[in-house]
Amino acid sequence: MKLRQNVRHFAAKQALTMPVVGEKVREKLVGLHVDVFGEKAADGRRTEREPRLEAFFDRTFDTYVDALTAGFPEAEAREITHIQANFEFYNHGWTEMMEFPADELEAHHDRYGDFFDRHGITIADPLGEYGGDLPDAPSTPERLDDPVHPHAEGGFADDVYVENGDGEPVVGGCEEPENVDVTAAPGVDEDDGENEAQA
Repeated sequence: MKLRQNVRHFAAKQALTMPVVGEKVREKLVGLHVDVFGEKAADGRRTEREPRLEAFFDRTFDTYVDALTAGFPEAEAREITHIQANFEFYNHGWTEMMEFPADELEAHHDRYGDFFDRHGITIADPLGEYGGDLPDAPSTPERLDDPVHPHAEGGFADDVYVENGDGEPVVGGCEEPENVDVTAAPGVDEDDGENEAQA
């Protein structure tokens, strides 16, 4: 999968494991993800999906922290949560929200198969042990018959690719900078008006 990565991602990584500030950052990041993916929903569908998306993304931050604890670098830990989201989108027929084509689901799953297996995560059960009761949202299963993926980028199923400052894809992600300022994380600075996507 191809992701973006900048200092705000590394700041968020640190902040999410801190008391108090971690909750603020988590809340901000959940909201950003709901906005980013909600905008990709089919016309008239965003509002009905948002409660489920909010609850779903909140659970994926538990996955993210556990993946970091297991030794995955930031880009891979974040990719794991994006793969979970794409499983969720696929299961609901929300193909217009997917980041990679449906025919790459298995390949993305298999790359993190050991981690997913440990936590009960499958294509059919994207949250695994991180799941629970989530708000219902209407599915659009008819879209699975002829999937349309206007926001999907295929051909990146073999590794995590991160766009560097020049817009070039770097395999494996960027090197984490030293002395990251946690206040750069979304939600730490109350006056932070940026709506920079951290997806």
